[in-house]
Amino acid sequence: MRLKWLWSAVAVVCLAAPAFAQVQVFIGRTPPPIRYEVRPPMPGDGFVWVDGYWGNDGRRYNWVPGRWDRPPYPGAYWNHPHYDHYDRGWQMHEGHWDHEDHDNHHDWGR
Repeated sequence: MRLKWLWSAVAVVCLAAPAFAQVQVFIGRTPPPIRYEVRPPMPGDGFVWVDGYWGNDGRRYNWVPGRWDRPPYPGAYWNHPHYDHYDRGWQMHEGHWDHEDHDNHHDWGR
């Protein structure tokens, strides 16, 4: 009975593992130039301007406007999204919040 349970658990893990695979999207055309945006007034203390960028859906580029946002923790800074060129085309790397000393902050998001 235990052996049957063990094999069932192994099968579930093996079948679930592909669900965590990362999808990479490449676009053959160069991203358009960045748009200049006029920043609206800051809505309050502690906000940071996050620049707009060209997103893509795998077929075309779509402008995502800039916005005011609050850093999720003290000392956070915004890493802007960017594109890198590879043999298969252009690939977007998503923007994200980061910290200069990210190795010493294991309690983020708590």
